[in-house]
Amino acid sequence: MNRPRLRSLLFALSAVTAASLLSAAPSRSWTADNGNGTYTNPLFYDEFSDPDMIRVGDDFYLAGTTMHSMPGVVILHSKDLVNWEFLSYAFQRLEMGPEFNLENGKEAYGQGIWAPCIRYHQGKFYVFSNINGHGLQVFVADNPAGPWEHRNFKGRIYDLSVLFDDDGRVYAVHGYDEVIVTELKPDLSGIIEGSNRVVIPHGNAMGEGHHFYKINGKYFIISANYAPTGRMQAARADHVHGPYETVVIAGKETLGTQRGWLVENVGLGRPLPEPGATFTLTGPGDNYLGAVPMHQGGIVDLPNGQWWGFSMLDFRSVGRTTALSPVTWVDGWPYFGLPGNLGRSPHTWAKPDVAAKVEPHAPYQRSDDFSGSKLLPIWQWNHNPVAAKWSLTEKPGSLRLHTLPASQLLWAKNTLTQRAIGPVSIVTTELDASGLQPGDYAGLALFNMPFATIGVARTGAKLVLRYYDQLKNETIEQPLASPHVWLRATGDYDEDAARLGFSADGKTFADLGGEIRLPYQLKTFQGTRLGLFAFNTAGNEGGHADFADFRVDEPLADRSKNVPFGKVVTFTNLANGSVVWANPHGMLHFTQKDSKESKGAGVRFRVHDRGQGRVALEAMDGSGFLTVVGAGLSADVRLQKEESAASLFLWQDMLRNRQCMLLSLKTHRYVGIDPSTGEPYGADWPGTTPNRKDGTVLTWTEVSKEP
Repeated sequence: MNRPRLRSLLFALSAVTAASLLSAAPSRSWTADNGNGTYTNPLFYDEFSDPDMIRVGDDFYLAGTTMHSMPGVVILHSKDLVNWEFLSYAFQRLEMGPEFNLENGKEAYGQGIWAPCIRYHQGKFYVFSNINGHGLQVFVADNPAGPWEHRNFKGRIYDLSVLFDDDGRVYAVHGYDEVIVTELKPDLSGIIEGSNRVVIPHGNAMGEGHHFYKINGKYFIISANYAPTGRMQAARADHVHGPYETVVIAGKETLGTQRGWLVENVGLGRPLPEPGATFTLTGPGDNYLGAVPMHQGGIVDLPNGQWWGFSMLDFRSVGRTTALSPVTWVDGWPYFGLPGNLGRSPHTWAKPDVAAKVEPHAPYQRSDDFSGSKLLPIWQWNHNPVAAKWSLTEKPGSLRLHTLPASQLLWAKNTLTQRAIGPVSIVTTELDASGLQPGDYAGLALFNMPFATIGVARTGAKLVLRYYDQLKNETIEQPLASPHVWLRATGDYDEDAARLGFSADGKTFADLGGEIRLPYQLKTFQGTRLGLFAFNTAGNEGGHADFADFRVDEPLADRSKNVPFGKVVTFTNLANGSVVWANPHGMLHFTQKDSKESKGAGVRFRVHDRGQGRVALEAMDGSGFLTVVGAGLSADVRLQKEESAASLFLWQDMLRNRQCMLLSLKTHRYVGIDPSTGEPYGADWPGTTPNRKDGTVLTWTEVSKEP
């Protein structure tokens, strides 16, 4: 999307009235399930990093990293690998030092708890994870819904995976590049001293984020390697200590997502950026060196013997999401992807074949009117909360935050956050600031580094509306007639951009400040979050702020009209803006500049729904159906009179701007063309590039009048 269109979209979304949002039925939230037997990646359009997954009977469980956010280590449950629901957190808070409390000038941003490994053994569920600076931790439960017992295992083992072997021995695999296997005591009381063994030495491209399995008597380690662009490696051996052989099982798959804006000078081990700090940003990357293909995942089997892969995929300012991939076994290796296209994963594919029939649903309820007895599980505190300084009962139907002293937002205690959800979302909250005392500032934050805030501040006897953008170090203040105000954040997270706005009546909103850049950075290792905050900049415990509502609207979550079933359309290639046309032999081409064909409308296709996301494309001039002829390098795409199995394509919804790809169900590859050569379209393209300009991504336009 170009920048003028981005600005237009953000302004248009900001102009949506709160009244229309709040009076309507709850808005649809993102779910990967398309409702027709298919799903579309990512599984969640908000951050779920370092995923690990297991199956127990007919149930699947998924655990993910939560860093410094509390409660921590989220556990989700599913019956079909596509629709997930929140189950529990492994812990509510970590009492392991002042850094988890934002005390004594210490913080745990990005440090907390990393890369959990979830396992089930002899009737108990286990989560193994490292807490940086505090060693390996183990959480144990009889029921994954909790409660979880916390055991401090100690020992510096991070990004580990655990295998309960058939002979009762327990192993952990860990390390970066150099892969180490360490034996644990069977009662999980500690490490067996002297058991560390390097099983894969440096230089074998195995990376980190290991997942350890024993399948049909063989040991498998699946790891993420980031040199130079990111891929997934698998190692296999007959014995736990090797020797291991390795292959690449997934590579170059970004699902057409570029790396977004990145902060270069904010990262782990560096101090928090204070107001006035200078940020060094790099822009989006168009190629694989500027993107992070699927990485850090593993595999899970179905009761019927099928296998599926899961992995992390960076989605710009949303953060690191989770993707689901079919797995194809070839020569004893579990490749992500489909026969004929190993190593690449479809954006849209058929759901796993399980017995359960599950209705599409989102894993969380995101909007909260604060009328319940506890916070919804979507919420997490920034570091440990101060329990006595927040309440849902002091003013029924409101979240009350008492202000505590802090020099700026990143040091403020009791900031309540939830992950921003893409592609586009609008957050509106209602604030009663009448309880603020001098020096207090409360409101809505785009929580990041740099951050941006909008809210109400009390300066002496006056209340002012205050906007702050840390990247620009820009503050805007204006008088406020009433302490009752509505605040809004409108984010286009695919474009790393947002706006903040306000309303005096909850109906008419105005933006304050300009476009806000939302980069990713390696200090928190998290994407953008939305935060409700209240703190005092005068060094006091001040007053309080009451938030009466928090509403999340997702205007692009309803994808039911993204596939033009039954419509007549033309296609334009995103690479060069050329329309698709056919020569007298029925071979598809793109239009050459200034050619006769470039002045025409191209081929008009009727999109026939063949069920389960499959389409057949019929040319409206009577020349036939789009059909794949041949295979491999000869997989031409032509118009043929009779429809056949080779005429079926799985429509790949690229989610925005009417962009799509066509996946041939004959070749398991995509329809595409090299825009630099003029060769006809073929169905032998493995997938698109991060910038979507390789000739495989099309935009469709509905034809208003049929010929």
